[in-house]
Formats: sequence, structure tokens, C-alpha cells
Amino acid sequence: DWKWPEYAIPTYIKSHIHPEALDKSKGEYVLVPTFRLPTLIHSRSGNAKWLYEISSRNPIWMHPEDANKWGFKTGDLVKLNTDIGYFVDKVWVTQAIKPGVVACSHHLGRWRREQDQGNRWATNTVSIKKDDKGGWKMNTMSGIQPFRSDDKDSKRIFWNDGGVHQNITHAVHPDPISGMHAWHQRVRVEKPSANDKYGDIYVNTDKSFEIYKEWLEMTRPAPGPDNLRRPLWFKRAYRPDDSVYYIDKKDS
Repeated sequence: DWKWPEYAIPTYIKSHIHPEALDKSKGEYVLVPTFRLPTLIHSRSGNAKWLYEISSRNPIWMHPEDANKWGFKTGDLVKLNTDIGYFVDKVWVTQAIKPGVVACSHHLGRWRREQDQGNRWATNTVSIKKDDKGGWKMNTMSGIQPFRSDDKDSKRIFWNDGGVHQNITHAVHPDPISGMHAWHQRVRVEKPSANDKYGDIYVNTDKSFEIYKEWLEMTRPAPGPDNLRRPLWFKRAYRPDDSVYYIDKKDS
């Protein structure tokens, strides 16, 4: 009914990060950017000074087999190239990750520019520069610093590393069936050059838009049965009125 008859019976679908889609000879790995440290969760934890005191950085988890292959040890810089850019982070060598897979906790790496107010408990101060080719470069100017406020604890901040912001280096991958973002990324591991610094980020938004359009081509657009734009039974946290599920004739 929804133009995906081959999946009427549940089956395994090979995604963009399936092993067959990775070229190991080029240093390609699966990046897991969605896992959470037990002390932090999304944007809310940036307002909890006690939680950030426990966890303030998000290194790249890497299995010893892969670390030995690349000559990495804990604390070394690593450059992860995505479809639209890269970010530079530190390695954490651990057996808690599967060989061939790397991971970076997603709820760290908050940032603000020098002229921005923002949350000073959990943000690095960064500079952002744009080139004329759709590229954006972000560099960390300083980490988290003590500051004066109504809360006396703000002067007692002893941690400095605010982590690395990885999210904007991910291309937009709308799942062809559900439309939800496919978070797992294919990345190419690389040893940083002398010019690469911890926290460096580069993104090409023109390339990101091109990849977005490529993924849209994989969809099978609505309408579905009865001119529905999505199934009425598809659960949502805040479900709108049934009327908005239907495509008006003027829209189709």
C-alpha cells in the first residue's frame, strides 16, 4: 500500500554503513555517533554543572586492533573524514568497542562564538570562517573557563575540555522509508597533519545539499492509500489531528 512491496514481510536491509559498502583499504569505518554516556543526555545535561564535572569530553572510541594498525595510543589526535567534511578528536583505545567500528558520544562538543552569550558551563569558544566554495571551518579558540555569576561554583570550574562538535560534519541522510535521519556514518580514518588541531571542524554545505538530494531520489513519495501522506497508525510523541495526515488535492 505504501509502495514498498518488497518489505511487506520484515527482512534485513543493507544500509549505507553495511560492511559491503565500506572500503577498508581506504581506512573506512562505521562511526557510531548516537551512544550516550550514562552521565549526560542531549541538551539538558549542559545545564547540569555536576554532570559536566564528571564528563566533559568525547574522545573517539577505538579497539586496540585498529589502534595498533594505525599506530594510535590513547590521547593521540585522529582525523575522521565524513561525506561532507571532517573533525579532529582524540583517541581512546578500549576493548569496549568492536574492531572496525569507532564511536563518539553525541551530547558533547557544545560551542559558542566569542560574541555569543550561550551556556558557559559546557561550551568551547570557537571561531567560524566561510570560504567561497561552500566550506565552513570551525576552530577552538579556548575551552571551558571559570567565570563570575550568581552561582559561586562558576568560579570553581576546573575542567577545560568541552569536547568536539561532530554533528554538523554529518551529511543529511533521510531514511527513504521513514524519513528519519540515518545517524550512523561512514568515515575515513586519517592521521592528522601538522596543521590539524584538536577540535577543528570543516563542513561543505553545498556538498551536504547534494547528498541530501541523492537520498531523496531513493524515496518513493506519497500519497499512500486514501491520499495519506503518512500512516495514521505511525506513532508520534505529539500526534496532530488526523486531518493533517491527508494531502489536499491542491498539494498533490
